Formats: sequence, C-alpha cells, structure tokens
Amino acid sequence: MSGHSKWATIKHKKGAADARRGKIFTKIIKEMTVAARIGGGDPDSNPRLRTAVAAAKAENMPADNIKRAIQKGTGELPGTTIEEAVYEAYGPGGVAMIVEVTTDNKNRTTSEIRHLFSKHGGAFGASVAWMFSKKGYVVVEKDKAGEEKLLEIITDAGADDMNDDGSNWEILSAPDKFQAVVDRLKEAQITPAAAEISLVPQNYVKLTGKQADQMLRLMEDLEDHEDVSHVYANFDIEEAEMATLTQSR
Repeated sequence: MSGHSKWATIKHKKGAADARRGKIFTKIIKEMTVAARIGGGDPDSNPRLRTAVAAAKAENMPADNIKRAIQKGTGELPGTTIEEAVYEAYGPGGVAMIVEVTTDNKNRTTSEIRHLFSKHGGAFGASVAWMFSKKGYVVVEKDKAGEEKLLEIITDAGADDMNDDGSNWEILSAPDKFQAVVDRLKEAQITPAAAEISLVPQNYVKLTGKQADQMLRLMEDLEDHEDVSHVYANFDIEEAEMATLTQSR
C-alpha cells in the first residue's frame, strides 16, 4: 500500500504550508458545516463532526471559527448553502479514484474537476466505488512507535489489522472503532501522520515513471482545489520513487 500511506504522510506534512494559504482551514470549515447540517451540532453524538473538529484543533483553528462553522451548519447563523458531490474516475494507468467535494456551485466544481482529470491523463466518469471499502484508517510513522507496542495498543482498541508499509505502519479498523483507536494512540502519546474514516482500496495498481509522475501531479492538483474534501485512489508507487518525484516539485 505504498502509494496510499505515503501520500497520506506527504499530505500531512504539507498541511502547515497549506494552512498558511488558508486552504486547509477552508476545507475543514466546509466539512464541519456539512457535518453539522446532516448530523447536528453536538460532536459527542455526531462522529463525522467530531472528526472534523479534531482536525480543526490539530491545525490550531481558533475556537470561534469552529463555533461559527457549526452554527452555520445547524442554521443558527446564516451562510451559503454547501452541497456534497462524489465523482468516480480513472487516473493515469487505470488507477481507480473517488473524489469527494463540498461546494457552493456544483456545476463550476464539476467542470473544474473534469478539467484536472483531462489535463493529467485521466478519464472522468466511471464506476469504481465497488473497489473500495469504508474503514478507519490511521498511519503511524515507524519512528513514532515500535511494532509490538503499537500492535498491543490498537488491538486493545478494536483495530482489525496493521500493515508494514516501508517507513509507516497502516492501521485499519471498522469505522465505529476508529475513534477508539485514535484515542488510545493519543493516550500513549503517539501522534498519527494521518487519521480518517477512509475508502480503502481492495487492490492496487503499481505505477512507475511517467504514469507515477502524472498520478502525483493529479493528486496534488486535486488536493489543492479548495472544494475537494477527500481523494481516494488505488495507486501503488514505490516509496523511493514517490519521494524523488515529490521533492522535485
């Protein structure tokens, strides 16, 4: 799963720079607003909102911003109507991709996402959701925790599996066990490189060379789009090649 967890780690490390441009804040605010609208404004009884609030706090978002985003979702404050949309597509090399967006202009966003796939050798519009399963997904860098200790912690929390992925550990759980896994890691003072309810691929497409470069450029452009909330893809790129390609940007 090199492509999956390595990209999650890269995305995490890019977070500080993105936050300075306001993009991370914008995405999280939209997510909190949508989550509050759908499931209510109490994070304790709304797992999706709880995850979004945790992400906001991890990025040091001011408490007033969090409160306003939730109140816009519940209707306590006026705000622009934000819709969700999901796009299925193929990326370079036949990689299956799912892109989730939150937008106040669905037609504009659809056109822009379609353009990005065309620009980077992808094919917009496909049926690929069956290739993914919803899982709690946590990435822990190996220098943060040893295998034996980590396995004991996550097993006690109800995780299903832990995979060795080069410089990372990948932890998978049922969605309803995700928060327990994250909480137990926090108690053990282990900070994940990534933690989310994710769509995890059932199999992977190995990419090298030009297709690997195209794939990473497409991922970067999608992640940089302010309406994109999540991107899931079943690519596998060797860690060394991925590091070389991302460092050359």
